[in-house]
Amino acid sequence: MYRPILDLPKTKREKVWDWIGGGIFLASIFYIFVIWGKLPDEIPGHFNGAGEVDRWGSKIELFILPFVGSFLWILMGLLEKAPHMHNYPARLNESNVEVFYLSSRKLLNEIKNLCLILFALISFQIVRIALGEAQALGWWFLPIILIGTAILIIKGLVAMSKIK
Repeated sequence: MYRPILDLPKTKREKVWDWIGGGIFLASIFYIFVIWGKLPDEIPGHFNGAGEVDRWGSKIELFILPFVGSFLWILMGLLEKAPHMHNYPARLNESNVEVFYLSSRKLLNEIKNLCLILFALISFQIVRIALGEAQALGWWFLPIILIGTAILIIKGLVAMSKIK
């Protein structure tokens, strides 16, 4: 199958997504370090589908999301640099390879940064709950995650389906 390795610079949109997602994610990590001394020994460790706390754990667990987010940031960043390794339909050829690569890479970039933003928001809300400023993530959180992710994926698939 035709899979050339192309050096395609990031688009302005990808760079903006990276700045927003990465900036919010790094700010959440900084916030955790700043607020650390004020946190109680137990913080929310898990939430049910309604966004209510269903398990409490050690405050060290607050570093799980930044760790997973950092891993995703690195892994998905590497995959963005290798669009030739992504999955494409059989109609990929010399005339459309660049468009397919860009479309696939943009979708991956948006999902990566959406995950970073969501991890940051969850971390922030965990801190608020631990400090007694909030009671739960909220019933709306899970639907927002699912709908937001679905919109990005559907938009990306529709864009790829229009490539000739």
